[in-house]
Amino acid sequence: MARTKIKDALVCVARVWQLRAAAGELSFETVNLYTQIVERLLRFAAAQGATRLDDVTADLVAYFIQAPGHDRRQRIILNPAAGTRRQRRSALEALFTEARALGLTTAAPLVDLPPIPRSPRKRGTELSDADVQLLRFHSERGMPDTRHAALLALLLAGLHSAEIAAATTDELNLLDLFQAEVWTDGATRTRGRSCPLDEWSARALWLRRAHLLRSAGTSSPQRLVTAASSAYRSQASVCSGFGDIARRSGLATQERRVEPKDVTRYMARKILYETGQLSEVARRLGLSSLDSAAALADLQWKPEDDGEGGEAA
Repeated sequence: MARTKIKDALVCVARVWQLRAAAGELSFETVNLYTQIVERLLRFAAAQGATRLDDVTADLVAYFIQAPGHDRRQRIILNPAAGTRRQRRSALEALFTEARALGLTTAAPLVDLPPIPRSPRKRGTELSDADVQLLRFHSERGMPDTRHAALLALLLAGLHSAEIAAATTDELNLLDLFQAEVWTDGATRTRGRSCPLDEWSARALWLRRAHLLRSAGTSSPQRLVTAASSAYRSQASVCSGFGDIARRSGLATQERRVEPKDVTRYMARKILYETGQLSEVARRLGLSSLDSAAALADLQWKPEDDGEGGEAA
């Protein structure tokens, strides 16, 4: 078997990943992330004199996983976080698994590497109306830039982080602040839909759109929250921005984790309370499953099986 170059293997494997993403087996964000990581491996391995897949040893992989990197502001990080190291390992495992399946190599350099331990996850937070008011107040710091306020406004409209990352000024209907809405095309696991905006969210997004179009000096569509170059980086930027708001508000602490999905859960409970319709929760959040909507709204909507075949409530 000819010894395959890493760059040639990446072309073949990336094509398979794209097909799997199109079939719904992977997200396109994951494909982009894995491709970027393998491209970094390509440069890293070349610097060590390794250009072929079979030249990638367990030691080289271990050095790559532990290698210094950059944060989102391009500052050097000497000791990458455990999450970053797990991403690198996952991408390389996916590369070699697929390459072996394609007959490009028999190498398995990660097989004997020890697992990367996870820190205990903090419990999620059930946000109250008062908590959301705190988030709104602290998201408005830094005006007139308004990025954080716009990010929170889109979360409160029912958009998920990937949808927020892609949202543009053209998707806002703000002619009437009391009947304003935002359109999203959806994401890998969510459907396209129109989401109503409350008065605070409409005003925050109106200010954000005005700021962006004025700064750009054009009426061309501008992304509302992030200008990152890739879908993965854009989504990470959204999560990072929300983390800033949560910490400023005092809700996120060493003991308490607050993440964008907590706002989504808050909205699911709120929509269910206001409408009484689980189907409306699913519609507003772009979900195809009522089970998923019920889980977000913390609703036990199906009775436990009592042996007589209970029906959905």
